[in-house]
Amino acid sequence: MSPRTQSHIIEDILTFWFGDPSDADYGKPQMKWFTKDDNFDAEIKARFQDVMDDAAAGKLDEMAQSPEGAVALLIALDQFPRNVYRDSPKAFEADAHARDIAAHVLDHGFDQQVMPVMRSFMYLPFEHSEKLEDQERSIELFGELGGDSLEWAEKHRVIIERFGRFPHRNDVLGRASTPEETAFLTQPNSSF
Repeated sequence: MSPRTQSHIIEDILTFWFGDPSDADYGKPQMKWFTKDDNFDAEIKARFQDVMDDAAAGKLDEMAQSPEGAVALLIALDQFPRNVYRDSPKAFEADAHARDIAAHVLDHGFDQQVMPVMRSFMYLPFEHSEKLEDQERSIELFGELGGDSLEWAEKHRVIIERFGRFPHRNDVLGRASTPEETAFLTQPNSSF
């Protein structure tokens, strides 16, 4: 495990991702979370590489025993790798683990104990899954949460319903695309 204690890791991740509670935009969605920015990605790597490695290896699973710890762990498993390992299979390697942690979190009702913007990161592992049942759960969860996230969840589900996977991941994961997927990928908004 990294030299930081788990409580420090939780605090570091939450402050880095959501800001300080005294910040004017605290508790509000941030464009930086879903916008490609090499500097932001490099900062995540520099500050949290060891945390991502430990999280992916299951060494930080105890963090999921509290609502805030679960949010931090899910960000380390589901969001940080998407930033740090863009266009690499490693971006998706911790997805199954993140989905299992997210299911645990929901089983314990932790999503109801954090602010809405944090809840969305507890739900994203279902939206990122290539299993239709996870997509359905994503729609249900984001539907209850409300806001713009439901629209994105619905877009993800439509693709999984149609193809059974996300075609935009095919090249990165070394999967052959079908002719239908290749045609789909030429259309606007075919990838996330």
